[in-house]
Amino acid sequence: MQYLVYLLLYPFLWLVSILPFPLLYALSDVIYFIVYHLIGYRKKTVRSNIAMALPHLSDKERLIIEKKSFHHLCDMFLEMAKTMTISKKEINKRFVYTNMEVYLDLEKEGKSIALMCAHYASYEWVLSMNHHITYKGYGIYKKIANPYFDKLVKDIRARFKAYLVTTKETAATIEKNNKEGILGLFGFASDQTPRRSNRMYWYHFMGIETPIHIGAEMLAKRFDMNVIYLKVKKVKRGYYEASFEVLSKEVKSIPDFKLSEAFMDRVEQQVLEAPEYYLWTHKRWKHQKD
Repeated sequence: MQYLVYLLLYPFLWLVSILPFPLLYALSDVIYFIVYHLIGYRKKTVRSNIAMALPHLSDKERLIIEKKSFHHLCDMFLEMAKTMTISKKEINKRFVYTNMEVYLDLEKEGKSIALMCAHYASYEWVLSMNHHITYKGYGIYKKIANPYFDKLVKDIRARFKAYLVTTKETAATIEKNNKEGILGLFGFASDQTPRRSNRMYWYHFMGIETPIHIGAEMLAKRFDMNVIYLKVKKVKRGYYEASFEVLSKEVKSIPDFKLSEAFMDRVEQQVLEAPEYYLWTHKRWKHQKD
């Protein structure tokens, strides 16, 4: 059954990937109408999340953000498919790094790097960063249940010299690289909800007490990695700008959890600047503190 689903969807994804961008976004408008107005995909979750995070706005203002966020979600889904065939020249034109020198200066220090970013704007096209760096780039991801789509995603990333490792494989991969003297860039999208456990760390995000991921910080301290934050901004439809900010070059000297808190503060600032580009479809506040 999983292979059948793959066989049915792959031709559609490939056809989407070869569409010119004007047609791609025309298709996105159609999908938006179906997903938002006809199906109502996760509309209640999105509405609830926005209401909790942005209580200072009116119902009308939050509804505008809700609709824009679904429109952006559809754009991003098709942009993900576009990576199957997009050229290096095209993606570098559409996803621009404004201060790449900040990152490159870190490479000169001879330590692996933990890059922290959010599910905001275009986190998929961050893979274009591998065109500009000398380190081996790794993306931390959750394994896809369908093995055929999982392999497809890995193959797409490989086009951009990006390697995917699951969350369970991350620590072992970094440790192996350390032993073999391989310097790597490890990308963590650490803003979504962690699994429920007795060891969850809680912090205020969007004014709400929230469990947050601390894995990136703990691994950075364990393996003495430099930590950098990537802020992605949507300039206009299909165009993004990304900028780097160094969070720490001496991670072991920083009190535990402070790097994770600093990361979430920056994500919150991003969301408040333009909330329509955040991924609202996940139940970000499903866990309650005892």
